[in-house]
Amino acid sequence: MRLLETIEAYQRNDPAARSKFEIFWLYNGLHAQMYYRFAHWLYGHKLRFLARWVSQLAKRRTGVEIHPAATIGRRLVIDHGTGIVIGATAEIGDDCLLYQNVTLGGTGAQKGKRHPTLGNNVMVGAGAKVLGPFKVGDNARIAANSVVLKEVPANSTVVGVPGRVVKLNGEKLDHIHTPDPVRSELDYLRQRIEELEKQVLK
Repeated sequence: MRLLETIEAYQRNDPAARSKFEIFWLYNGLHAQMYYRFAHWLYGHKLRFLARWVSQLAKRRTGVEIHPAATIGRRLVIDHGTGIVIGATAEIGDDCLLYQNVTLGGTGAQKGKRHPTLGNNVMVGAGAKVLGPFKVGDNARIAANSVVLKEVPANSTVVGVPGRVVKLNGEKLDHIHTPDPVRSELDYLRQRIEELEKQVLK
């Protein structure tokens, strides 16, 4: 883990971060990654029980559960951190941002690849669940509380339950004015019905 570049990534992504000193000593997400890097090293050297012990210690101390077998790239930012779960076969690219209560999980008890792969520069909003062995493309944005069950194209924004792609141009996700795809579809259907009623009544 390149600690300094990760701390700098926290500074870029968190306007509340006042100094590198504060981030190093007080940020749960950073501490969870430090535990993870050690646990991952142990796991890679066949010390599986010790690796799991370290990961469970990290969970109790930080509120973040990262399986030591997961693969995590550089400059990951875990904002707030509490409630995050990252499964054993999950893969996370470089420059990703995860908010609190995110789950990168599986959908069953099958063996092999069970968890998602996040590309580079992916943002996953608070409370979102990304479940299954599929790819989330580079620069994708997943809105808060979305449940994503299938592949996400690069440069797209996903919203809702189940998650639907609402943008494909890679614009920054506005958490306050996120479009509701179900509402949009209902509005379209209502407009179409009104047009048909007018034609029938002519």
